[in-house]
Formats: sequence, structure tokens, C-alpha cells
Amino acid sequence: MATADQDTSLRTLIVDDEPLAVERLQVVCAKMEGINVAGTANDGAAALRLIEALEPDLVLLDMTMPVMDGLTVAKKLAEQKRRPAVIFVTAHDSYAVEAFDLDAVDYVLKPVTAERLSRAIDRAQARKGTRLSSDSRWLEELWIPHKSELIRIEMNNVSRIDAERDYVRLHVGEQTYLLLQTIAGLEEKLDPSRFIRIHRSNILRRDFIRGLRHDGLGVWLAELENGAELRIGRTYLPKVKAMAGR
Repeated sequence: MATADQDTSLRTLIVDDEPLAVERLQVVCAKMEGINVAGTANDGAAALRLIEALEPDLVLLDMTMPVMDGLTVAKKLAEQKRRPAVIFVTAHDSYAVEAFDLDAVDYVLKPVTAERLSRAIDRAQARKGTRLSSDSRWLEELWIPHKSELIRIEMNNVSRIDAERDYVRLHVGEQTYLLLQTIAGLEEKLDPSRFIRIHRSNILRRDFIRGLRHDGLGVWLAELENGAELRIGRTYLPKVKAMAGR
């Protein structure tokens, strides 16, 4: 008979093509509460077979593996009605957007520390027994590379997004963060009822716009809650005016 601790622990599958990486995760997991390693796999195909056989609650999934990488495994899992939570474990910070699109719980950079994995496990525990995919098609959060880790940012907290070549700069309170993503690509993932593009270089959260102002020379400006003003591009002006009922 399962104990209470076993009932609340996450049955976990570790997937990584590097034996030392698997061993390190096993050691870290063994010292943590709330996690029970049910098995390991060294490639994507084996991972899918074991997931079907073991029905784990959680998969610690390496991104870069030969033949079938972690993203491909996660895409195949996304097609299943009942699927485990996924925490990507990787040495690369450039797949965060793709990871979110696949409804991953978290994105942990190697070398994995017990403290960082513990935070990811807490998130997975919170989602245990819930439907993992959202009915919304719109982006709700992002993982942003920052210093030596990735931090989670809720889109509700992003007030402004600026284009900087192949990057976007997200404004979150007094902080700003760079993300390798084009503004057009990010715009497609944003809920248009919450965000509006006002210029080829700017997207704003609608409730961050305090008002619209005409400068008398044919230029319209968006006045923001923090006192800043941004020019509204001609291409985007009709949609901005429509937002204001004009």
C-alpha cells in the first residue's frame, strides 16, 4: 500500500543522453522531498515508450539529444490527452519561447542545483492532477535569460515591449529584460484584448495607455501611465483609435 508521502510525490522520469547528467539528476532528486524517480531514458524514443508504460507525473527532459530531441518528445506528448508535466533541463537558454509554447512547467539550466530544481518541482506539484494545457491560445508567461538563470515573467506584468533588431525588450515595472524573439513573432502570441501594437517598434499593454494626444502636426502620441509618450505609427493608428472608440 502506498504511503501518504508516495501519494503526494511526483513519479518522475529522467531523460538525458549523457549518463553523467542522468546520474547527477538522480543524486539531486534523491535528496529532495516530493519526487520519486520511476525510471530513466537515454533517448527520445525510449522516453516515449517509458512514458506510456510508467505513466509518470513528471518528465525531466533534456533539450538536445540525437535522433529525437526534447522538443520533439514534448510535441508528441502535447498530442496526448493525458500527459506528464515537463521540466526542460538544458545547457542552452535559447529555447525558452519554444518550451513555453509546449506548455512546459519550467526550464532549468545545467548544471542543475537542488535549489533551482526544487522551485521547478514546486510548480509541477501545484499543477499535479490538473489539465496541463490551457484553453487559451495566448501567451501567459515567458522565461527570460537573466544573469545565470532563467526567470519566469507573467505577461500581465509586462507593460511595454520594444523591438531591438532580433530581440525584444520587455518592461516589467522598473526592470527591463531582453529576449531573443522578433516583435512580430511575439505579437502573434499576445492576446489582442490585452496588448496592442502602436508602432513597428512598440507593443503596449492596453491598460498601460493613459490617453492619446495629437501634436497638431499630424502625429499622434500614446501617453503612458509612467508619464512617457510614444509615437503611434500611421499603419497602426486606425486600430489604436478604434480601441479608443474613435
